[in-house]
Amino acid sequence: MSKNTNVKNRIIEVTTELIEQHNGNIKDITARMIATKADVGLGLINYHFGSKEKLITECVQRIIGKVVTEFQTTDQYETDKERLTDCATYVFNFLFKHSAISRVSILDDLQNYTENCNSILTQRGFSFSLKNDISNEDKSMFVFILTAAMQVAFLGSETIKQLFGYDFTSPGDRAAYISKLVAILFEGALHVDE
Repeated sequence: MSKNTNVKNRIIEVTTELIEQHNGNIKDITARMIATKADVGLGLINYHFGSKEKLITECVQRIIGKVVTEFQTTDQYETDKERLTDCATYVFNFLFKHSAISRVSILDDLQNYTENCNSILTQRGFSFSLKNDISNEDKSMFVFILTAAMQVAFLGSETIKQLFGYDFTSPGDRAAYISKLVAILFEGALHVDE
């Protein structure tokens, strides 16, 4: 690995740590803070990334991108519903384990909803779980609704607790929410096809 690659990776690693430490409050993180913690010159941030904002975007994209590729499980499932429930639970747990990064990603996607944003990448990942039971014409809408419901539940977890009783600090409640959500979506999709 080249020296430039090592420096760039170190800057990304440090920035990711700072995002987590500051609960996603990007305004609290300065380029100088990143450079000091990474033990690099301030100019290297602009050299490698162009700006602090682009660096943070790249950090979040890498983290979420890794999650999207990791949830392509190799386990054998009897149904698409089981496979999707497992994948969605994995992603939902990630949101809460890495809440600062997840919040930054979701809010950025809501402002810049593009073909390559993390929300769309997540939807594409979910669509790979649907191999048999959902028609191709319904698949995109199905995974869009699933992703949106997960994001709203994550961002409004206190309100969801009041409305539906799910306490997302509990992995069991997170799994129960996803299981119920996927079941409702499958039921709706199967009735539409009838």
